[in-house]
Amino acid sequence: MKTTFDQLRATQPQFFSAAAIAIPAATMQAMGELIAAIESVIALPAYQAHALAQAPAIARLPCAARGAFMGYDFHLTAVGPKLIEINTNAGGGLLNAILGRAQRACCAEVAEAMGSGQGGAADLEARFVAMFRAEWAAERGDAPLRHVAIVDEAPQGQYLLPEFLLFQRLFERHGIAASICDPAELSHGSQGLSLQGRPVDLVYNRLTDFAFDAPASAALRDAWLAGSAVITPHPRAHALYADKRNLVLLSSPDALRGLGADEACIALIQAGVPRTEAVSRDRADDFWARRRGLFFKPASGFGSRGAYRGDKLTRRVFDEILAGDYIAQAFVPPSERRVEVGGASVDLKMDLRNYVYRGEVQLVTARLYQGQTTNFRTPGGGFAPVLALPDGAVAPAAPCCDGH
Repeated sequence: MKTTFDQLRATQPQFFSAAAIAIPAATMQAMGELIAAIESVIALPAYQAHALAQAPAIARLPCAARGAFMGYDFHLTAVGPKLIEINTNAGGGLLNAILGRAQRACCAEVAEAMGSGQGGAADLEARFVAMFRAEWAAERGDAPLRHVAIVDEAPQGQYLLPEFLLFQRLFERHGIAASICDPAELSHGSQGLSLQGRPVDLVYNRLTDFAFDAPASAALRDAWLAGSAVITPHPRAHALYADKRNLVLLSSPDALRGLGADEACIALIQAGVPRTEAVSRDRADDFWARRRGLFFKPASGFGSRGAYRGDKLTRRVFDEILAGDYIAQAFVPPSERRVEVGGASVDLKMDLRNYVYRGEVQLVTARLYQGQTTNFRTPGGGFAPVLALPDGAVAPAAPCCDGH
């Protein structure tokens, strides 16, 4: 009988790379320290006031739930890890728990190198369920969590549908009913949020409609405004963490001092967050002249959609950027890793994703790809486990599990 990992590799072979990524333990520690520093700034009332002032009104509602599966994405450089962006509905956490289990099972050297720092699959799965229970308890206390809706647009056609199904099974194994649905299938009324007449307690939100603006999100919007269902992640979390205009603030030491951040945090953030600027038409000539050293991103974008390397910009695209709501980030090229694909060596780009909840790093994974952005379409690419090696340690020589 095939394992879950084997089944996933058979149906979605480019979810997982056959590589394992070894990085110094000091790099892992540096990412964790930077995340802690950013979380401490985000907790400041002055920061929240600034971030929420530029956010949609729906994001300003108070909320005790913090937001599940925060994703901090890094590129590695010779002078340390650099934070590229923060995402609120970072996918892949459960896929990586299963990948870690497969790597430990088939490669003794990898299992030893992975150690217990990120936990095994069962441990991570339990922590993920505990995270959703914590989100629920923050809003509802001791009330029982009975039914979770995993919500995304046309989920049956989503590339990460296998992960939705894994979450559904995971919730059910822990005594929580779970459904997968499109937001338009939900309804909201005097009894709260429901799916085909069945009450929904908590929504695991995988939508990229961050402010629930789309007509299909009407029931979610009503439930959020009424407080009749716990939604995670939610509009407030996106405004505080993932709106890319926040990087402008985080990359300015003077702005951080004005918010009341302490100097130790400022030093960490200055070292780890590339300088980011709001793009404005009145500075068009300046941005065009410096474009080769910049990466342009839409302020509310996701998944690298609408993002452009400055050295590849045409005047037409630059005019579109000026007409939109964009930020310009100092370009930090991704590092590369050489992997074997079909018997040949191929250099793939790499970033590191930290899955974070309430400031705690739950899991670190690598994503390998070709092209401008991560795409999960690259032969030999996909998610790869990350091994943190002490100073002087040698990376395991054993090949990683290839799913056979």
